[in-house]
Amino acid sequence: MKLKTRDMILIALFTALTAIGGFLKIPTPVVPFTLQVFFCVYAGIFLGSRKGMLSQLLYVLIGLGGVPVFTEGGGFAYIFKPTFGYILGFILCAYITGKVTESFKELKFTNIFIASFVGLASVYVIGVPYLYLMINRVAETPITFSAAIKMGLVPFLVHDLIKCIIVTVTAAKILPVLGRLGYITKKA
Repeated sequence: MKLKTRDMILIALFTALTAIGGFLKIPTPVVPFTLQVFFCVYAGIFLGSRKGMLSQLLYVLIGLGGVPVFTEGGGFAYIFKPTFGYILGFILCAYITGKVTESFKELKFTNIFIASFVGLASVYVIGVPYLYLMINRVAETPITFSAAIKMGLVPFLVHDLIKCIIVTVTAAKILPVLGRLGYITKKA
């Protein structure tokens, strides 16, 4: 995939927005509630699957390289944090959100919501099992998988549904503008 200058700028923009979103947080006991997921989902919707995924992959690589862009810092040792699986899930989230968005002929409100919801759910597909493994293996604190779900998924369901609605409403307003500017080719 050859990237144009505009694509590289947009990928870098969503990388930066995801990093900024990590510092806009509401503390919770296990997984911090941040705005990062908004930008992961937006990356998939606005940039598409590949470029959206690249923006999140770049974010992860920058953080693992030592730049403190993650909610609690950065560096390679971050892979041992129980919440790192959610960060890995950002890559899948942007990709899946983009793929689902690309699969629709028109980007209607319902279609955008479906793409947002499926993309956001993918964060948990990686995040919860990673949380479970890290707590059991690294922290050596035995928990059941259902306990990991109760810690790393259940408390966020309502918030994430609200996030999906906010993303859908805002994206439904932004997509027609991007279409008129020639950034996207689908009908919104």
